[in-house]
Amino acid sequence: MRTARAAAALPLLALPFLAACGGDADDGADTSPSSPLTTVAGPSATAASSFDDAGLQAALLDSTDLPVGFAPVPDPVDDLGLPPAAESSASDRSSTDPEVCADVLAPIADQAHGATARATARFSGPDFTSIDTDAAAYPDAAAAFTAVQETLAVCGEYSGTDADGVDVTYRLGGLDQATVGDASTAFRLDTTSEGFTMVSDTVIAIVGGVVVQVTATGQDPVDPAVLGGLARTAAENLRSDNS
Repeated sequence: MRTARAAAALPLLALPFLAACGGDADDGADTSPSSPLTTVAGPSATAASSFDDAGLQAALLDSTDLPVGFAPVPDPVDDLGLPPAAESSASDRSSTDPEVCADVLAPIADQAHGATARATARFSGPDFTSIDTDAAAYPDAAAAFTAVQETLAVCGEYSGTDADGVDVTYRLGGLDQATVGDASTAFRLDTTSEGFTMVSDTVIAIVGGVVVQVTATGQDPVDPAVLGGLARTAAENLRSDNS
């Protein structure tokens, strides 16, 4: 069973979440990361996780862990019964330069190969906000944790295009967050296109044989206490469900 959730420490209304995200800040405020990303050392060795896909999915954050106003985003294939999307399309003009940076914010299992189990949950909120979380189990989670950070380290600034060929620029840097799990790192990614910027604040943590990622995205930065509470709950759930 899960440990007591930290959800009680989170805002009880969507409005405080949005206000804390900077809703009362001056328009056009610079949200760009102000500090470089530092590499965090994980445990010297980790035991292989006993999670399978179903167990890992059950251990992820769910709606009861989130601020009020966030609802699950259905999976097009598993929940809605739609056919899988084609891997490529002649009309898709998306690109990333350097290409390795396309993995930033991708599920952990896509960033570090060799996962024995994987799970993802996505939630949408008011005013274009979202909270996404995913996790992957590994025979050597410490190596996976390091591999993910190696990608982040070379993606401080990069660029690309969306599916319609519109230019997109990205800036990534370190984020000050308390450590959760056995070790964790945090960063901010600003994504800008045609003068509009979305801010994604992320915590990636290693918990035993699992690497978990929690990302909060919106037009303004999330309240650090909200992100920290979500990451702490995610780590506690994984620890409890795998004990």
